[in-house]
Amino acid sequence: MSPRIGLDLPALLHAATEIADSQGIEAVTLASLAQKLQIRSPSLYNHINGLPDLRRQLALRGLELLADQLSREVEGRSGDDAVRAFCAAYLNFARAHPGLYEAIQRAPEPEDKLLQQAGGAVVDQVIRTMAGYGLEGDAAIHAVRAIRSLLHGFVSLERQGGFGMPLDLDVTFQLMVETFLAGVKAMRDGGAST
Repeated sequence: MSPRIGLDLPALLHAATEIADSQGIEAVTLASLAQKLQIRSPSLYNHINGLPDLRRQLALRGLELLADQLSREVEGRSGDDAVRAFCAAYLNFARAHPGLYEAIQRAPEPEDKLLQQAGGAVVDQVIRTMAGYGLEGDAAIHAVRAIRSLLHGFVSLERQGGFGMPLDLDVTFQLMVETFLAGVKAMRDGGAST
């Protein structure tokens, strides 16, 4: 069977992203994608090698979009301003693309160098953003882990409806980021043991 005219991997991933972002990553199946594209499921095999490959492609797309968004927002900034921009870009990505965000949380297979590289680009952006604080060695690793954990925790709780009190979530997010910045400065100045 020849590929449908106008249907290529980017178009397929765009449709799969729409499903993921509106219904969650588990709703992305070959059947749901074929239905959305108004094609038969076997036609998808002209572009992907089954559901695991489709979800892998979504993870790659998500990581590339996230890395690009983080890079754009942080470019030309440093210190606290860079960290605030990074955090806001991360949150905005997760809010705009909840399905892609979910897709990027799965650890890549050890032999999947392309997916590891894409994930590494996001981690490298975190490291570059944090570089201005002069943290080295274990302290730098702790700070990178902390910011990733804070951001993922906030995003996950927000997505799951875990913030039930009627307080502005953006204010909570800003408070969290400012608290993190104060902690990083304490680490840098020797006020916190690592």
